[in-house]
Amino acid sequence: MTQFIHQTNSQLDLVFERIVDIAPELIWTAWTTPEHLKPWFTPVPWKTIDCEIDLRPGGLFRTVMSSPDGQEFPNQGCYLEIIPNKKLVWTNALEPGYRPANPSVNSNDTFFFTAIISLEPQEQGTKYTAIAMHGTEEGCKTHRDMGFQEGWGQALAQLVSYMKGI
Repeated sequence: MTQFIHQTNSQLDLVFERIVDIAPELIWTAWTTPEHLKPWFTPVPWKTIDCEIDLRPGGLFRTVMSSPDGQEFPNQGCYLEIIPNKKLVWTNALEPGYRPANPSVNSNDTFFFTAIISLEPQEQGTKYTAIAMHGTEEGCKTHRDMGFQEGWGQALAQLVSYMKGI
């Protein structure tokens, strides 16, 4: 199967890249195992209180985040592409089985996006790239203004710290 290579669009996509000092396999485990995803997935003081993963194309990716005041934010989506230890793609625009999503199911119903996580082995660890693709400039701006760079950066730092500790 040929892997799709995404060309980013600065009007519609947000990109986050870092080199981290853990192996791609550890990052993959953190992203694909509910008990390992929940401790790091949301930037503190937020928490991920529930997670369900059906790791296959068309499978469910569901999380429930809790704000510092205890308000719950459910999110669900559908996996699109899975290349173990290399690439994970999902979207909240589709429900499991590739059924178009009902925006009222997702707490962030102001925009849909597709996420691409790419892992490239490096001598010092892994080049971690996250791309959030949006259908509209407004959705992209909303996601950026929510603190995309800071939030995804903090979550990645939490992932690395957590995986080093297990």
